[in-house]
Amino acid sequence: MIIIKNNNELNYMRKSGRIVAETLLLIEEKIKPGITTAELDRIAEEFIIKQGAKPSFKGLYGFPSSLCISINEQVVHGIPGAYKLTEGDIVSVDCGAVFEGFHGDAARTFSVGNVSQEAQKLIEVTKDCFFEGVKFAHIGNRLTDISHAIQTYVEHSGFSVVRDFVGHGIGRNLHEDPEVPNFGMPGRGPKLREGMVLAIEPMVNVGDCKVLTLSDGWTVVTKDRKLSAHYENTVAILPDGPEILTLIK
Repeated sequence: MIIIKNNNELNYMRKSGRIVAETLLLIEEKIKPGITTAELDRIAEEFIIKQGAKPSFKGLYGFPSSLCISINEQVVHGIPGAYKLTEGDIVSVDCGAVFEGFHGDAARTFSVGNVSQEAQKLIEVTKDCFFEGVKFAHIGNRLTDISHAIQTYVEHSGFSVVRDFVGHGIGRNLHEDPEVPNFGMPGRGPKLREGMVLAIEPMVNVGDCKVLTLSDGWTVVTKDRKLSAHYENTVAILPDGPEILTLIK
């Protein structure tokens, strides 16, 4: 069931979304060669708590950390640890925060120092395809109008969209209906209505779309071990158009 949010609930989600956005900006400042992913996780958790919120991910389904940090060929759900960032890495950071019972969720892929042209293009395409999709996040459109726009942009850029993991509705629960795929034919799925809130999150691979989960039970990697990037925002469907709750203007 898709849960529609009222204005009061949306205001709480604006707050949780802003906390997530500010956390990701802080992490972007801290990313440099030599810092461990565990240290980035500690910084994020402390900041989220200081804002009067709680990390959404920690303990969810047993996940051990406040951030998902995925390096290079890792797609999503990487567990922070002793790994030290290295010049040329790309780092996908997924962050969630819950404030007064409402969640915000966003992800960015950052470069560590100088990266390859291919890696830089991947980061840019993954971000840009999100905004191509959001152009269709208007009342009366169908959910897969967003999906189709994302897939079309990615594939025209020479990359592939991950199919095994998708976006989702969000609100009092981090994961709510509907699922928001990043691929598919347009004109399908539920009609977009005022008060729907979606976490739209393209995951884009340089190579094939196939992925697999490592033995830790969490970390998802590209099957061909080529690079992957992730970009996500929490988006409210409103009469004046989509409002991105996890982006600071």
